[in-house]
Amino acid sequence: MKIAVLPGDGIGTEIVAEAVKVLDVLDLKFELESALVGGAAYEAHGHPLPEATLKLAKESDAVLFGAVGDWKYDKLDRPLRPEQAILGLRKNLGLFANFRPAICYEQLVDASSLKPELIAGLDILIIRELTGDIYFGQPRGRRTATDGHFPGAEEAFDTMRYSRPEVERIARVAFEAARKRSKRVTSVDKANVLETFQFWKDIVTEVGKEYPDVELDHMYVDNAAMQLVKAPKKFDVVVTGNMFGDILSDEAAMLTGSIGMLPSASLNSSNQGLYEPSHGSAPDIAGKGVANPLATILSAAMMLRFSLNQPEAADRIESAVKHVLASGLRTGDIWSEGTKRVGTREMGDAVVAAITKKTITG
Repeated sequence: MKIAVLPGDGIGTEIVAEAVKVLDVLDLKFELESALVGGAAYEAHGHPLPEATLKLAKESDAVLFGAVGDWKYDKLDRPLRPEQAILGLRKNLGLFANFRPAICYEQLVDASSLKPELIAGLDILIIRELTGDIYFGQPRGRRTATDGHFPGAEEAFDTMRYSRPEVERIARVAFEAARKRSKRVTSVDKANVLETFQFWKDIVTEVGKEYPDVELDHMYVDNAAMQLVKAPKKFDVVVTGNMFGDILSDEAAMLTGSIGMLPSASLNSSNQGLYEPSHGSAPDIAGKGVANPLATILSAAMMLRFSLNQPEAADRIESAVKHVLASGLRTGDIWSEGTKRVGTREMGDAVVAAITKKTITG
C-alpha cells in the first residue's frame, strides 16, 4: 500500500506528522513517500504542484494531504498560488466525489455554538461534486465589457457548467452512500435562478428513480444553509455542486464545535483518494504546536476504509479518538472548562497510546 504524504504549508506539516505517527503503530505495511506541495513547493521548485509531486500522487494508492496556502503568496499570479496545487490534484487524479462527514461527538456537544438538543447525535454526510461547476468551468478571465450596465468597464467572469455524466455519477455516489445510512438524500441546488442547477435537479430526480428505497428531497442552497443551523439533524446525506458544497460543508463543520474535527475524502472512480482535514493551513498558528490534529488523523482512518481496504484499522483509529476525547484531552479549539488543554503532539501521542492499548476496540 503506497501512500503519498503531502504535508504542504502552515500547520500542515504538524498535523500530518501526527497522522503518520498513528499509521505507524497499526502493524500494517505501508510505503510512505513524502513530497512538497503548495507554497513549500513553490519556494523550492517555482510551482505549487511540481511534476514529481503529481507523479508520486498518481502512482500511489492514496494521498494524505495537509493544507496549503499562506497570505504571503496572495500577490502571486493565480496559477502559482499554493491553492492551485489542490485543484490540480483533483483534476489530474479525477477526484470527483468529496465526502465530508459532520459528526458531533458526544464529548463535544458543549463545544458547539448551537444548543445541545440541536446537535447531540448529529451525523451528516455532505457529498460535494469536486471537478466541475464554477471552479473549473471555461471560459473565465478578465475583459472589457461589451454589454451589461457598464459597457467599456473592466469586468471579470467565470462559467458555471455541468454535464449530464458529471451529475449522474455524483448522484449515484450519494444514493449508494444513503443506502448504507438512513436512506435519505437531500439534493441542494439553486434551480429557481440558475439554469445549471435546474439541469442538476432534473438529472438527480431521474437517477433517484433507480433507488426507490431512498427518499429524495430538493432544497435551495439558501434554505439549506438556514436549515443546517435551525434543524441540522433533519439531514442525512446531502449532495450538491462544487461551490455550494464548499460553503455548506464548512458551515456543517462548525456545528460540531470546530472545523479542526472534520476529516474529508476525495475519491475517483477507482477509489484512489486524497484525504485531508477540512480546515486550512492556519498560518497564524503555524509552528506553535497548538493545532488540532484530529481531523487529519480521522482523514487517515477514512483513507484506510475507502482506498486501502482496511476497515478494522480505521475502526481502531476512530475508537481511539473517541477514547481520547472521553478522557478529557482537548486542543485549544475544542477546550472547555473542566477539560485539559494539550498541544498538537500531545494529542497525537494520546491517540497512539489509545490504539496500542488492548482495551480499545471498534
